[in-house]
Amino acid sequence: MEYLEILKAYHLSIFQWIAIFFAAFLLGMSKSGIKGIGIIIVMILAFVFGEKASTGVLLPLLISADIFAVTYYHRHTQWGFIKKLLPWMIIGVLVGVWIGNDISEDLFKKLMAIIIIGSVLIMFYFENKKLITIPNNRIFSSSTGFLAGFTTMIGNLAGPISNIYFLAMRLPKNEFIGTAAWLFFIINVFKFPFHILVWKTINKETLVLNSIMIPMMIIGFFIGVRIVKLISNINYRRFILFVTALGGFILLFS
Repeated sequence: MEYLEILKAYHLSIFQWIAIFFAAFLLGMSKSGIKGIGIIIVMILAFVFGEKASTGVLLPLLISADIFAVTYYHRHTQWGFIKKLLPWMIIGVLVGVWIGNDISEDLFKKLMAIIIIGSVLIMFYFENKKLITIPNNRIFSSSTGFLAGFTTMIGNLAGPISNIYFLAMRLPKNEFIGTAAWLFFIINVFKFPFHILVWKTINKETLVLNSIMIPMMIIGFFIGVRIVKLISNINYRRFILFVTALGGFILLFS
């Protein structure tokens, strides 16, 4: 009975329930390897719950999806890239916790959009030039890691940044997915206590809500796995670039 009372207390309309279940479905597809659609998920939940509150609703669902992703793709993980990015991501998360209450949502979204679109344009340039040089230096990995950590804490928007990094590293499809899965599982678990103790965006009510969204996430994950198997490595790169760029434009004009 208490369970139903908690859900009723959200006062969601039928349209809003459909929207959040669709977001959970998309999240499952995203974690299966259909990258670049994270911005749509963030925007749906922000529309229903508000920007900051939605980060607490989404995080436990992200961790649940991460568990499926690391279980399915763990054998493809390239730990060397995680070791390069993770320390800087942790620093970015801590900075995000510190200033997260003060930064303007509108300014943050616009800066993120510009960074994403600029990064995609650079990647398109490299793709068309058929350059094989990989920007495998400490400045590139540290700046990418910090920015990914900061943006994942502020708005769960690190996906486009990490997409660009792993594309630049020219990781094949499965290695891309497996490495990203473990990286974000670790960083999302690291973020969890800050949402409970500092931002107070995760509580019993949000966890009850998460529990009824998880089945749709699982369905999305396994449908996504089947789709990923049908996509070649070259088409996977093109798909990620296109959807990431589209997400940047959506963020810029939202």
